[in-house]
Amino acid sequence: MSAPHRVDGNGLFYLMGPSGSGKDSLLRALRQSLGSDDRLVVAHRYITRPADANEASVALTVEEFHRRVAQGCMAMHWRSHGLHYGIGIEIEQWLERGLKVVVNGSREYLPQAAARYPKLCALHVRVSPDALAARLRQRGRESEDAIARRLARATAPFEVPADCRLVEIDNGGTLQSATEALAKAIGMAPAIGPAGEPA
Repeated sequence: MSAPHRVDGNGLFYLMGPSGSGKDSLLRALRQSLGSDDRLVVAHRYITRPADANEASVALTVEEFHRRVAQGCMAMHWRSHGLHYGIGIEIEQWLERGLKVVVNGSREYLPQAAARYPKLCALHVRVSPDALAARLRQRGRESEDAIARRLARATAPFEVPADCRLVEIDNGGTLQSATEALAKAIGMAPAIGPAGEPA
C-alpha cells in the first residue's frame, strides 16, 4: 500500500496571536474583502464551545471532537484554556487546488503545524499589553485573575521553528491598517479599503 500523499503547506498562512489581539476582526475584514475570483479561503475552526458570531467556527461537543480526531478529520488540533480547537483536513484539498488558505492557529501549536506543513507562513498578530488588557476587559468574558493570566501568557516567548517564515502584524492601530498588512503578507491585491472593501 502506497504512503499517503503529503501536502507541504505551500500557500498555507497560520495566523496566531494572544487572545484579544484582534485575530477574529482581522479575519472577518479579510473575508469581507474577498471577491468571487480571489483564490483564498479563510478556514473555519472546530471548537468545543458555542459558535461566536465574530469568528468563523463550528461548535462540536467534546465527544464529537474526539471522534473526528480519531477518524482523521482534523489536520491540526490542540487544547487551550480548557477547550479543544481543530482545523479540518479539508484545508489540504484546498491547498492541492492551488488556493491560499488562512487558518486561525495557536502559538503553542506552531511547531507541530510547521512539522506537518513545512512551507507554511506564520503570521503573528501583536498589540501592546495596555491595549490587550483593555480589549479583554471590554469583551467581559473573564475575571481580572483570568485576564492577568492571559496577559502573562501574551508576553511570554513562544517557539518558532528554525526554518519557519514568521511575519509580524501590528494590530495596535486601526483595523484597516492591520488588515492591509495582513493582505500584503498573504500577497493579496487589491488593498483593503476603510470598511473592509477592496480599495
